[in-house]
Amino acid sequence: MNVWEGVVLAFEQIRTEKLKSMFSLLGVVVGVTFLILVVSVVEGMDRYIREDFSDLINGVNTVTVRQESQNALTGGRRGAETEAEVRARLRRPPVRFEEAEVLRSRLTTPGARVGVLSAYRGSVVGDNGNQAYGVSSFAVTPDIFEIRNWTVERGRQFSPQEAAAGSNVVVLGVETAEVIFEGAEALGRTVRLRGVPFRVIGILEERGTLFGQSADNLLIAPFKSSILAQNGPRAAVGEIIVQVDDPALIPELQADIEGVLRAHRGIHPSDNTSFALDTADDTISTWNTLSSVLFTALPAIVGIALVVGGIVIMNIMLVSVMERTREIGIRKAVGARRNDILLQVLVEAMTLSAIGAIGGVVLGIVILGILAATTPLPAAVSLVWASIGVGLGVTVGVVAGVYPAVRASGMDPVDALRYE
Repeated sequence: MNVWEGVVLAFEQIRTEKLKSMFSLLGVVVGVTFLILVVSVVEGMDRYIREDFSDLINGVNTVTVRQESQNALTGGRRGAETEAEVRARLRRPPVRFEEAEVLRSRLTTPGARVGVLSAYRGSVVGDNGNQAYGVSSFAVTPDIFEIRNWTVERGRQFSPQEAAAGSNVVVLGVETAEVIFEGAEALGRTVRLRGVPFRVIGILEERGTLFGQSADNLLIAPFKSSILAQNGPRAAVGEIIVQVDDPALIPELQADIEGVLRAHRGIHPSDNTSFALDTADDTISTWNTLSSVLFTALPAIVGIALVVGGIVIMNIMLVSVMERTREIGIRKAVGARRNDILLQVLVEAMTLSAIGAIGGVVLGIVILGILAATTPLPAAVSLVWASIGVGLGVTVGVVAGVYPAVRASGMDPVDALRYE
């Protein structure tokens, strides 16, 4: 009895016992499909958050100063707060433009770049009457282009002189320009924001989507322009972003920023800070906690499905052995050894389980393709996990086939031949 013969017999059983084989494979198919789906989505999310999400939200190697923490994954939630802590947080003064100038002049961390950003969402009207809705409008200082990795594809960004003078010039996202000007040249045209005209001087390169939301529907103007109602040196800003080239300097930068702002605001050493400092690591650490929970629960859930599949395969194989008792008796009578019978049943069980595992991998990939086409969920099908899924299926088949194989190989040929 060779291995190939056992594989052929397994396929023959699937062909002749379609319903029985389907039930024997179902548990393994479900378990492996679930494994592929969950791992692929979690790994896709992990890669997306580490490589793209934190970059788009915070920028690379940055510390962001805000009135309140706005960690991207937690929405700024801080868990249980006492009433006094809530009141203290609500009394925090806003972050002001002048504080960015203070940081720019007093920070000692090497290579620190300081930028200011305020944002709101609204509509923008072109000089042709077309209107773009839900545009993310940013009032910024020139450093933000480098900090947020905004690259101007056509035209130019506004100059330091335009920023200092508060010129009404804007750089548009590619989607905003397309919606308003319908493919026509946008450079040099005029758009109105809150009724105020701005001249278009640049178009950003395409940036894609963020969890299904376009990152290209935006408008960028100088902070001191008419984009804001109040734009003097005491103006409140949404956030001050400070960036360094070396990620190892982030802890030093945080301490540096905190020291400068506490001194500027006159905060006593024993008092809490009246501002929040967020980093990309805050986003990633929140995701690390969530993903570790998912990866801890995953083996248990997949294990349950595979155990159920293994039990079903074992039961099906026991029934199969019983139905083929006379066949086993004949094989033994003509010289088949105990190991031959043992190997035959084991290979059949293993083949059935492997087919189920391969079916689970294929079904998982199909479902992931549908999810990728219809939802913003990022997913990455890993060849490693597909191989692990097939390996688990084969293992389940071997374990589930041991008892039926031992039982079949231990039959007495005389009793087996008498079996009706």
